[in-house]
Amino acid sequence: MRRILMPVLLITILFVACTSSNQKKATQKEVSAETFTNDGTWCWFSNPRAVYYNNDKLITGWVKKDGSVEAASLDLTSGEKQFKILFPQLEIDDHDNPAFTILPNGNVLAMYTWHSTKKGVLMNTTTNGGDISSFGESITFKPTSEALLERFPRETYTYANPFVLSEENNKLFVFGRWTGFKPNLIVSDDNGQSWSEKYVIVSDNPFTPDNRPYVNYYSDGKSKIHMIFTDGHPRNEPLNSVYYCYYENGAFWKVDGSKICKLDELPFEPKDASVVYKATEETGRSWIADIVVKDGQPVILYSRHPEETDHRYRYAWYNAEEGNWIDHEICKAGRWFPQTPEGEVEREPHYMGNLTFDPANPETVYLSRQINGRFEIEKHVTSDGGENWKITPITSNSTYDQVRPYVPRNKSADAKTVVMWMENKKYIHYTDYDTSIKYFIDE
Repeated sequence: MRRILMPVLLITILFVACTSSNQKKATQKEVSAETFTNDGTWCWFSNPRAVYYNNDKLITGWVKKDGSVEAASLDLTSGEKQFKILFPQLEIDDHDNPAFTILPNGNVLAMYTWHSTKKGVLMNTTTNGGDISSFGESITFKPTSEALLERFPRETYTYANPFVLSEENNKLFVFGRWTGFKPNLIVSDDNGQSWSEKYVIVSDNPFTPDNRPYVNYYSDGKSKIHMIFTDGHPRNEPLNSVYYCYYENGAFWKVDGSKICKLDELPFEPKDASVVYKATEETGRSWIADIVVKDGQPVILYSRHPEETDHRYRYAWYNAEEGNWIDHEICKAGRWFPQTPEGEVEREPHYMGNLTFDPANPETVYLSRQINGRFEIEKHVTSDGGENWKITPITSNSTYDQVRPYVPRNKSADAKTVVMWMENKKYIHYTDYDTSIKYFIDE
């Protein structure tokens, strides 16, 4: 088959019918996709894994085949790319990709971890704004305490999700799966030089050390940090549901504005938050993909898995006037994308191709689904809250699977929309991969 994802190569857009009935043919046009790096991989639980530094510059990062953690920048005007190794040969594992936030002084903070070790969390900071060549040496720290470990006796560090809230005196809030194998939060008043507060946010009750809720986050950068999360890993939780809450002003809140608890009352249980999707044996367990906010209300992307070979993408948004969630299927997405060795049972059957929002325009979704045995990237646009969708293929007839798309955060309404994704020459497992990072400027 002919590869289409070569720099400057133009692709004729053809409509490919989705298996849902609510899809419409896209207008025919030509697009081009380019290579950011031939050696990079990432997961979808350390975010933002790409940010706009300004309207003309992106900063992102990934894990290389030798396990090195690398940051990169892209000038959207000139096309110039820069690269900087943050930590050489950290670990061959796609969970270790860096996440980024822009500090109040204009410098960039990168945070990342090993995968499920006791070694801690790592951070690097630039000294010259968005110039990634100015990233300093990595600093390792352990975001826990003896008191937390006594209450939640399991120490293991995975994922980092940093955010700055301007209306809380520019405090730095960082989330990850740390103490207790549970979602954690730490807070800094000095850009990460020290951590004044440490919490376990969500936990089962009574506590068990093997249960692990998965979380995606989104922040307006001002006063709120929004969360969608599951009961645990869909491989382990047969009825894995989806929940929502948000942090604001020292407390966590349900979607209707009712209080869950204050920080000093943490943790809460999943059932204490707002239920977005309650799994049944018929509709299947779930996993989460992305969350943004429009007009103050959350919009959510997640998947349902009635069968391990049948992944369904969903679009849900909260109707504040009616006080309920509007939830539509976008399309069927196929099966898992890892290349299962012959004769072996797939270890990650819920690894969907994945999907993401244009954060400045949540009516636009970029997704990866299986078409003729290959995962391809498509743009789906709705004008009626997710009931109907217009499709524009971004890739087609690809030689390799195209998966895990992401649109950088901090996107202003007038910035060019850039969608990035992984191309899998090989992806057997999150520790056995040969992948590239591609991008497309959707002007």
